[in-house]
Order: sequence, then structure tokens, then C-alpha cells
Amino acid sequence: MRRDRIIFETVRTTLTILIALLIGYVILLFATDKANEAFKWFLLGPLSTKRRIVELLNRTTPLIFTGLAVSVVFQAEIFNIGAEGQLFFGAVAATFAALYFPHIKFLQIILVMLFAMAAGGAWAAVPAYMKAKWNASELVSSLMMNYVAFFFGLYLVNYHMRDVNAGALVSYRFPRTAWLPRMLRRYNLHPGILIAIGFALLVWFFLYRTKYGYELRMVGKNKEFARFSGIKVENVVIYSQIISGMIAGLAGAIELMGLYKRFVWQMTPGYGFDGIIVALLARNNPLMVIPAALFISYLRTGSYVMGRMTGIAPEIVVMLQAIMILLITAEAFLAFWKRRMIEKSAMSREE
Repeated sequence: MRRDRIIFETVRTTLTILIALLIGYVILLFATDKANEAFKWFLLGPLSTKRRIVELLNRTTPLIFTGLAVSVVFQAEIFNIGAEGQLFFGAVAATFAALYFPHIKFLQIILVMLFAMAAGGAWAAVPAYMKAKWNASELVSSLMMNYVAFFFGLYLVNYHMRDVNAGALVSYRFPRTAWLPRMLRRYNLHPGILIAIGFALLVWFFLYRTKYGYELRMVGKNKEFARFSGIKVENVVIYSQIISGMIAGLAGAIELMGLYKRFVWQMTPGYGFDGIIVALLARNNPLMVIPAALFISYLRTGSYVMGRMTGIAPEIVVMLQAIMILLITAEAFLAFWKRRMIEKSAMSREE
């Protein structure tokens, strides 16, 4: 039965992607006279040069982190959408640690990441506590905390860490001891992608090989059954959201230390909301988050390459993502096949 379910979900996701790409091609037919050329750049552009491959990998890194963060809370059936604010506030905390902690090689990178994780976890603890204590809607509280993180974070950067000579609202430049090293001499490929993959493995191990991960998944499957089994549901609600916040906060630190070397965001980057798309595509499986994030990043990179080479607006990817989300979350899509698989499995067991 498990094998049939995996096959069904794989086929369903593949069909969803193919349908979305087909609709994207039809849209290009109406948008330009060179639809074939535009679609070629869209599909093959991210792999056309080494620089674009590096861009693809760098775009994938924060999506893996936020996809993992969202997957953890979704596994517990908690609809926390605060990863955007946790990432942003983690980046602010990382900026503070990079500028004011002792400039010790290698050690400062670890300290900056730990500080960002602590800030992201602390930010996530607020809606977590409200949910556990007063049963407040985590959907509303986490969404509101995104705005608090944005404005409070900009205040801290603007009044306490801003480089007034930069001509923009950016922080002072990080010391070199807080930079992630380059993996390629000519291109800014940093080891964040390796750290993200490592965390995906770590989250998988936590969810499927530890007692706390089992309790988290059990609460997601049946909260009342978990409660009667002796699981402290309120504790699971709190620590699942804190772990999610820590992962999202780390994403902000990795992005700044690897790419920008200073705090540069004057708007939230949107990675937290993209993580929801990644988690949906991955079915909340930490290992599947990696290819899901790579796929979304591939679409984004392909759309920008297509835009640069043909002048087509890259916003077409937003439409493709919307179509994929609608088809993935539509329970009726291929439901007849799923029903036949269940009936066939039941009949074979009876025989």
C-alpha cells in the first residue's frame, strides 16, 4: 500500500508539473512570436553557462531551508506561515553578531549562524506559546509576526547598524571572518547549499528516527489520539514551531554571509512564502524538499534568463506556480485512480 501511494504521488506530481509547463507554453504562444525560442531559454537557460548554474544553486539554498522549516510545522498539522519573518529577523540577528562579535576566523561564522537560529526560534516561540496556551490561531499570529519582524528589523538596522556612507539602507559590511568561503574562484558559489542539504538529512533523521519526531508526526495525524497516548500535545506544538523558526533564521544568516556580506534587504525577500510551495511539492518530506527547491529555483532562474534573452516578463513563473499549487492541493485530481488502487489493494488482501 505504501508503495502504491508513493507511485501515485510521484505520477500525480509529475503530471502536475507537465500540465503547468504546457499551459506556460500556450501562454508564450499568445505573448510572443518567438514562443519556441523563449521556451527553449526557459527550459535550458539555467544550465547554459557556469555562471547560471551557480545562480541556480544559490537560489536553491534559501528555498531548501524555508521548505524544511515549513515542512516541520506542516507535519504537525500546524499552519504556521511565519518563516518569512523568522528568516528576516534571523538575518538581522546575524548582522548584529557579524558586526559586534569577536572577529575570529571560522568561529565567528558558527556564532553568527547560532545567533540567527536563536533569533528565529525565539520569534517563532511567540505564536507557538499563544497557540499552546490560549489556542490562538497560529495562522493569524505568525502572519502578523512577519510584519513586526520586518519593521522592527529595519528599525534596528537603520538606527544601530546602518552604513551611512553607503547611500542606501544597508548595514556595515561584514568582516571577512563572517564571510562564507567561495567554492569556485571566479564565481560566488558558497557552501550554503551543502549546509542546506546537511540540514535536510538532519531534519529527516529527527522526524523519522527520534522519539520527538515521532510525537510530532503523531500529533499531525491525530491530535486526540496522541493526547490519549500520553503525548504532551502542547509541548509538541511549541517545540515544532521553534525548530521551524531556527531553520528559517539560519536561512537568513546563510544568505547574507554567502552572497551579500551585509544586510541589504529593504523588503522581505519572499523566501518564507516560497518555502510553502516547496513543502507542498515535497509533501512535507525533508528529503524531497531538496529536489522540490531545486525545481522551483530552476523555474525562477529559467524565467529570468528567458526575460533577459527575449524580453518576456519573468512573472510567467508565478502563474506556473499557482497552477501547480492548485493541482497539487486538489484532492479530486486523479482521485479515480487512487480509489482504484485502494480497491485493488483491498481485493488482493482478501484473496
